[in-house]
Amino acid sequence: MKSNPLIMLAYFLMLNTALFAQKAPVPIQQSDTSAWWKKNNLRVIQTNLPAYEAATLHPDSLLKDLENFSANTLLINAGGIMAFYPSDLDFHYRNPFLKNNNMLADVVRKCHEKGIRVIVRFDFSRVQESIFKAHPDWCYISPKGERIINTDMYVVSINAPYVQEKAFRIIEEVIDKFPIDGIFLNMPGYQVNNPYEGKYHGIDQNDYDKKRFAEYSKGLALPTEENKADPLFQKYLEFKKFTIEDWSHRLNTLIKSKNSKIAICTYMDKYVDIIRHESQSSTVLPYWPYTASDNVGNAVSSYPNHVISNSSIQQISFQSRYNAVEPEEVRIRLYENIANGSGLDISMMGDMRGYEDERNYEVIKEVYAHHKKHEPYFGKYKSVAKIAVIAPGSWPSGPTMQEYRGILLMLKESHIPFDIIEDAQIGNLEAKVKNYRLIILPEITYLSKESLRVLKDAVKQGTNLIATNKTLFDTPETLLDLFGAKIVNNENEGSGNYLQPDNKSIFKRFSKQKMLFWKFNLGLYDFKSADQTLLPVLSKGRPGPPEIIGGHEPTGYFAVGIKNHPKSKAVLLPVNLGRLYYMHGYEEHKNILLDLIDYIYPDANKIIQTNAPARVEVILQKYTKNNGQQNLSAGENGMIMHLVNLTGFSGNTYFSPLPVQQLKFRIQSDFKPSKMFSMVNQRPVNFTWKDGFLEFNLDKLRAFDGIVIDK
Repeated sequence: MKSNPLIMLAYFLMLNTALFAQKAPVPIQQSDTSAWWKKNNLRVIQTNLPAYEAATLHPDSLLKDLENFSANTLLINAGGIMAFYPSDLDFHYRNPFLKNNNMLADVVRKCHEKGIRVIVRFDFSRVQESIFKAHPDWCYISPKGERIINTDMYVVSINAPYVQEKAFRIIEEVIDKFPIDGIFLNMPGYQVNNPYEGKYHGIDQNDYDKKRFAEYSKGLALPTEENKADPLFQKYLEFKKFTIEDWSHRLNTLIKSKNSKIAICTYMDKYVDIIRHESQSSTVLPYWPYTASDNVGNAVSSYPNHVISNSSIQQISFQSRYNAVEPEEVRIRLYENIANGSGLDISMMGDMRGYEDERNYEVIKEVYAHHKKHEPYFGKYKSVAKIAVIAPGSWPSGPTMQEYRGILLMLKESHIPFDIIEDAQIGNLEAKVKNYRLIILPEITYLSKESLRVLKDAVKQGTNLIATNKTLFDTPETLLDLFGAKIVNNENEGSGNYLQPDNKSIFKRFSKQKMLFWKFNLGLYDFKSADQTLLPVLSKGRPGPPEIIGGHEPTGYFAVGIKNHPKSKAVLLPVNLGRLYYMHGYEEHKNILLDLIDYIYPDANKIIQTNAPARVEVILQKYTKNNGQQNLSAGENGMIMHLVNLTGFSGNTYFSPLPVQQLKFRIQSDFKPSKMFSMVNQRPVNFTWKDGFLEFNLDKLRAFDGIVIDK
């Protein structure tokens, strides 16, 4: 049945006059003991202050800017590397530019008067040279006896007294002096690099680290090399995890004993209230336009009991701090944030007045205002996905990152919904993992015993698997059990080889191709214990000159092996499928994955069916109205389909997106909507609903939109 336009219009008018009405700010009361962050409605602006800006920052102008940008949370410097307030501690270096001793106090007071929360920033990764000279034993020392130094700042050792004792006293002093709402810890944990100079120094050999590791390992010496194959280094990784969690636990105990309403925010998850992530720029091609969807999707699925705040970092790089990234990139990041379940978060180098690059201001204002206006429709989401992609950690890098991103790119462009689960979290999310119909492992080389057990149990219960490249190469018994595969050579350069999509009943997208070129790794595996082999590998043959090309003969190896389990299939592609697509973008390599998904899990394409271009990101979520209450167990109110227009992204530049016309959608819906409307143009959306499918059109998509589908 078609929706009634008159009813829809009346509903829209009601929304405009009631829900979207602007409310006066409510001052924050000292007696408020609520876990305020659980509302998940953050609109953060971070003024990452250089020392010299402390002399010119005016609380009144800062507050005016925060209000103009619809921010509800300020993140501002407090201490660690240097104190931005008059500290009484002799080991806490004071900002020499600080003139107004009441600057931080005034900022906190004025923000609270306008209902704006204040999170203060600490960085305990470095101490000033005067502190180092007094306590050199507090600081990092490399296997070669080197210090990590940035001008007059020295990197510290996490197990030395500065981090283990003095940091707690600094935080306690700030809590006692200022009625803050949260603390943010920058650069926590162990340091091996000088990130500002791009130099690797190695594992910290500080005497305090040596002593504590010996106690933990019952007499072992610290390793000097990061070698995952070395049992000593594996023990060191356990030690790092233990010491970081121990410190975090102690910090949590201190802060919550002082004030339970103070939120703890950092990049880790243990003993933390808000997990912060970062959408950073890159000077290495190809650029990644899905960085916010990637970061937030990973965090919300892997750590469902946390609030996520993914920060869009304004600077291009550490060496280019005074240039901001392109406005359209910021728009994409911010909208991907709220579409996936984060709040909004911008990190700026300094105050907003006299900023060196203000091109992004209008974009920030636009998206922050959009979030404020439609706040009840953000922050309480549940995924509709039946597919999970396993991420190689929360900060992947190198070729493994390329493999992972290539798989995400294939699914994004095909409008196939998926969740992201961090590899280390599989064992902690057993019930969730077993509910997926397909799990994709893009070069996930190591999983814990518990994670492997959960994965195997999921396969027994009906979860299909697709794994690529060197996945689980270090557990040959699992490769044989799950995939019927044995490694012959898992490192084999595939340039010059071809794959043969000869089984046209499976590889239906290759009706006009007989050979598919290859590059990067092409593992040689024995699939005799598998039930099916696909994509025969052809030899390199003769590449030229043209007169003599050819000789590409079957090698006896295959690029795909499939093992049938009683209720599912497990597919292994021991090749760099994702990396090849991420780096070069030939659709033939994407089509390999899509044909295999069609073969083992054809329902993957039923959730969202659309004519939207590949560069329109479609994010479908179930939602519960976010009315400022912290009860996350309330019933669902419907679905929201977020659309992010990436047509302006060229691969190395972000232009304004092209308007996209006449979009058609057919999505699975187990309910008939009572109404639908567009957040952006605030107009009703006509629809039909029949046999569990909802159909509707969108006349025009500009930069982004959110289609609200109410029950």
